[in-house]
Amino acid sequence: MQKLTESYLLWHGFSLQLPRLVRYNLGIKIDNLFTETLEIILTAKYTTKENKLSFINQAAIKLDSLKFFLKILWQTKSLDNKKYLQLSEALDEIGKIIGGWKKLF
Repeated sequence: MQKLTESYLLWHGFSLQLPRLVRYNLGIKIDNLFTETLEIILTAKYTTKENKLSFINQAAIKLDSLKFFLKILWQTKSLDNKKYLQLSEALDEIGKIIGGWKKLF
């Protein structure tokens, strides 16, 4: 949860620097995926053990979607290499954490 929150704050700073058209289209999509992923993980934290796997799988799907749209943002040259690398590395680490949770449940 903490790493995802840190990644979102990093994204938020970057999103303010995006070109206006991109910020209000793809930027909002990415922002929503971040907040939805945070919400799913928060819900999983408080749900019963039997239901956790479902929420973990949902979080993994949202995270993969987030990575996909970030890659598109980078491919359109709306996000520079350094910022993309920072976000990608953070999201890869979060993906490993979620993968570890899947193995537990």
